[in-house]
Amino acid sequence: MNRAVSRQIPAASRSFATATQIPGAANLNGNVYAGRHTVTLIPGDGVGMEMAGSVKAIFKAAHVPVEFETFDLSSYNPATDANKLKEAMDSIKRNKVALKGILHTPVNRLGHISLNVGMRKELDIYASLSLIRNMDGKWATRQQNVDIAMIRENTEGEYSGLEHTPVPGVVESLKVVTREKTERIARFAFDFALKNGRKKVTCIHKANIMKLGDGLFLKVCRDIAKEYESSGIKFEDMIVDNASMQLVSRPSQFDVIVCGNLYGNILSNIGAALIGGPGIVPGANIGKNYAVFEPGCRHVGKAIQGSNTANPTALLLSSIHMLRSLELDDHASRISNALHKVLAEGRVLTPDLEGKSSTTDFTLEVIANL
Repeated sequence: MNRAVSRQIPAASRSFATATQIPGAANLNGNVYAGRHTVTLIPGDGVGMEMAGSVKAIFKAAHVPVEFETFDLSSYNPATDANKLKEAMDSIKRNKVALKGILHTPVNRLGHISLNVGMRKELDIYASLSLIRNMDGKWATRQQNVDIAMIRENTEGEYSGLEHTPVPGVVESLKVVTREKTERIARFAFDFALKNGRKKVTCIHKANIMKLGDGLFLKVCRDIAKEYESSGIKFEDMIVDNASMQLVSRPSQFDVIVCGNLYGNILSNIGAALIGGPGIVPGANIGKNYAVFEPGCRHVGKAIQGSNTANPTALLLSSIHMLRSLELDDHASRISNALHKVLAEGRVLTPDLEGKSSTTDFTLEVIANL
């Protein structure tokens, strides 16, 4: 099967360097002393340490007033120190803001609770945001004019972690949907649309089959949509299997997507494949009291760990959104503009973007353009 490709053009409605306004994030200024912000840093598994090193080097060169409290957590180690995990969580609760790589979740370790999911639940960082947007670059992509904000509920749904075996050979896995948490994520999606000049919110669901669970999610989203009618934001809904096809065939029809946990995970990865891969998709997890910024597609990159070929753009873009939430807009814009220039010129790119440069070379090129 031939792969249809197109050359990159910038998204029509927003430039790469545009400051995205994230509802609630600006209220989390964190731990500040003498003008310097203390932020929790969890590099994560796989290429996380390399990407975090890139961000720290760029921050240092740009004289960003941020101090990192670093915790090297790993899900590859079955004996992960519970004390270290507690220290990391205490640090986030103290600092209010964290920058995080992706922690591996093993498939075959029974009883293992995903550190990513556990962290989101304990901190109640309920809104997961992934920004899937064409960038001004020379690498080939499957689609043009992609500019989607993918918003997923982070704390329930299929990721509730409630599974049991009532009799041998039978497993029941519970999907939890509540009115309270659906209202919360729906309002976040519409508030995001308002703050960022977005025109449409699409609810993705499977209410034709899961009539109670997804039916409740859809009904609540429709109810919340009525409250925003005067703002001119259009509301649509789409069944998830159709949405998957539409996202591949005509992604420009989507603006803001709101959905449950599993659907958002799948759709954000489909979206990443349209624009150049997970290495350029930033993300954030937002709650009432805390914000954790991390790549928008959750891949640890184990296969290329230690090869110095990882693309740090996703974590760097996430850190730029973090800086804006800390009201360090000048530093954020300076780094964003430098990164944009490097990607647009295309001379120093990592292999995932059809380049031949290393993570180190890419980092140094961003620094040179500050």
